[in-house]
Amino acid sequence: MRPLLTAEQMRAAEQRAIDAGTSVEELMERAGAALAEAAFTFAGPRPTLILCGPGNNGGDGYVAARHLAERGVPVRVAASSEPASDAAKWARSRWTGPTEPLSGEVTTAPLLIDALFGTGLKRELEGFVLQRLLRLTAEAQVAVACDVPSGIDSDTGAELSQVPSFDMTVAFGALKPAHRLAPAMHKCGRLVLAGIGVEADGAWHEIGPPLLPPLDAAGHKFSRGLVHALAGKMPGAIALAATAAARAGAGYVRVSTSRPIDGLPTAVVQTDKAEVNDARIGCLLVGPGMGDIPQLLTLALTSHAPKVIDADGINHVGEPDRLRGQDAVITPHADEFARLFGSTPGSKAEQALEAARRSGAVVVYKGPDTLVAAPDGRVGFAPPAPAWLASAGTGDVLAGIIATMRARGLPGFEAACAGVWLHGRAAEIAGAHMIADDLADAMPAALDLL
Repeated sequence: MRPLLTAEQMRAAEQRAIDAGTSVEELMERAGAALAEAAFTFAGPRPTLILCGPGNNGGDGYVAARHLAERGVPVRVAASSEPASDAAKWARSRWTGPTEPLSGEVTTAPLLIDALFGTGLKRELEGFVLQRLLRLTAEAQVAVACDVPSGIDSDTGAELSQVPSFDMTVAFGALKPAHRLAPAMHKCGRLVLAGIGVEADGAWHEIGPPLLPPLDAAGHKFSRGLVHALAGKMPGAIALAATAAARAGAGYVRVSTSRPIDGLPTAVVQTDKAEVNDARIGCLLVGPGMGDIPQLLTLALTSHAPKVIDADGINHVGEPDRLRGQDAVITPHADEFARLFGSTPGSKAEQALEAARRSGAVVVYKGPDTLVAAPDGRVGFAPPAPAWLASAGTGDVLAGIIATMRARGLPGFEAACAGVWLHGRAAEIAGAHMIADDLADAMPAALDLL
């Protein structure tokens, strides 16, 4: 799982490398060389214009210019101002090719590399810089960003200024939160992570393929995981969740329902008994299709089993403290999150962490930039998932997948991360015209990717 570092954490990681004997100039050399290599591999030997700012991001650009020129690529540099840092001045002194001011007369090139501003930016771009960046990027055939696109807050993913869309972004040392948070993530294009010799670690990471417990050759359906779901007013939602739980590999899926539910696989057991304290239950699932029956949540909270709480179940929690001691995973989208936790300051990751600490639950904060937060401070950022997941019922499918991962023995945070990863891959397999039923049916193929 690839770590994600805030700007402050990245500076600390670089400082540790410097303290261990690697100079700032050597780190810049590695970053610029990696940028040149990635751009050349991606775009080929196209004539190139590199936009360089005054800081170390601009220094990376000067190094990349030198390396591309050494490969025989025609390279020009347009500078927004003179280098301000010692390392950037060093990089500029080693670039012997043409440099021009970033003026209104600058013409673009087939390949444009944005090395104006990096992870430290916390303000809007100056008007003339922004206008030229937008024009030159739009007129180029291929646009590549150095570390993060200029105009992005790398910690929050917010656009500080209007940001053009890039075909590729080359990140150095570690991914940054903006690479996996909206709206910035949609401006980065293809994301390449280049190692520059810094040790990047921490509690935040990109969610990768899960490591699932192996099946016990001597096991049985209950040891493989019993998911028990509680049906409410809209049985179709719990049917989707239960089907997904079964397709995700639960040994046994059972639904408590007062009336038969049509369309459920025959492998899913329907019962009129609410057996929430059956000691064999690996995970209890409540919320999908629940409607205005808060008693169902109350019943679920009497169970000693781990829980996945989704949809209306979240809306009926009331106070976050009610989830303490429940070993729960909750899966809110933005509106459900706001109803339960109110206005929470900070980035999406910081909001989710605060919610996890307040509730004691693992929080799957859904959206185009889904992330998973644990009370102990860990955050998992989902890799990009297809836009067609934004359709009715896909959240019910996710809840069912997470319930199976939990029932199979993964701890809450790991189960939630596994469910999010598998959900995205199943959507890719199901295709752009899928409905939630197709998503559940694609789960076996997603599991085959592991």
